[in-house]
Amino acid sequence: MTVRNVVVVGTGMMGPGIAAVSVLAGFPTILVGRRSARIRDGLDRCQEQIDQLVDNDLVSPSSAERAVPLLSGSRELESAVQNADLIVEAITEDLHIKQQLFTTLESYIREDTIITSNTSGLSITAIAAPMRRPERAVTSHCWYPGHLMPLVEVVMGERTSEETAQAVVEFYRICGKEPVLVRKDMRGQLANRVFQAVLREAIYIVQEGLATPEDIDTAIRTSFGLRFPVWGPLMHLDAVGLDLALAVQEYVLPGLDNVPEPPDLLRDKVASGELGVKTGKGFYDWSEHDINALAANRDEFIIRVLQTRKKEKGE
Repeated sequence: MTVRNVVVVGTGMMGPGIAAVSVLAGFPTILVGRRSARIRDGLDRCQEQIDQLVDNDLVSPSSAERAVPLLSGSRELESAVQNADLIVEAITEDLHIKQQLFTTLESYIREDTIITSNTSGLSITAIAAPMRRPERAVTSHCWYPGHLMPLVEVVMGERTSEETAQAVVEFYRICGKEPVLVRKDMRGQLANRVFQAVLREAIYIVQEGLATPEDIDTAIRTSFGLRFPVWGPLMHLDAVGLDLALAVQEYVLPGLDNVPEPPDLLRDKVASGELGVKTGKGFYDWSEHDINALAANRDEFIIRVLQTRKKEKGE
């Protein structure tokens, strides 16, 4: 299956970034939304993200100029998807709503059109369960922010075909991303399983009074978090020796949190209305911090890493 035309359904957090990546790779792409105002906002954000990539020398101005005419928006789902080779669903994280969309799409599209979900946690097997041809459904989870983060997790459902999965992997490679193929539809996909394990232990450390949230975040940012862009955890184990790794795990693992449910501290904070930035307090007091400035700092760091990787590749 060769991808030529792309449709992105969803104008929220992820849709515009995915559309930006697609048109920059040379694919005519339609951004579909339910309301004209949301579509306009989505197209504007897509352009802003392309401009950010150009301003930071991650994309050439000529590439951006070629990309812009390839992008369009539409409220008409049926007409938008009729000629699509690949559809990326990036709507709300609700299983029932996604199932409805996938079955609706199936009534509009060609037999060989691939439908992917950008879900970060829902099962693609469950999403595709009502479909007549679930073999053409697969997860393609782009990490946020989608126009910057290289990772795309391509997750196969129980009935996803190899051809479908490989076509989506190849599409994202052409888009300059780094797709990984996850061959079993397990909770949390791949990277989020590792991330959730880190979060559980971090919350447990606060709960047990071992360290403050600030010190935990500092420890992670300035240790393994800093080397992860070039030095993954399994590479680290091979480097230090698996015999040493085994000895450390035999000593440390029994003391880690291994309860298969959210920590009590997290439940208590939610119950008391401490939801984080949206309520002004979570693990941090957000009257003392600027989330927008921190997010901008995050993006700036990601951009510097991407610039370094681009230079290393000689691009």
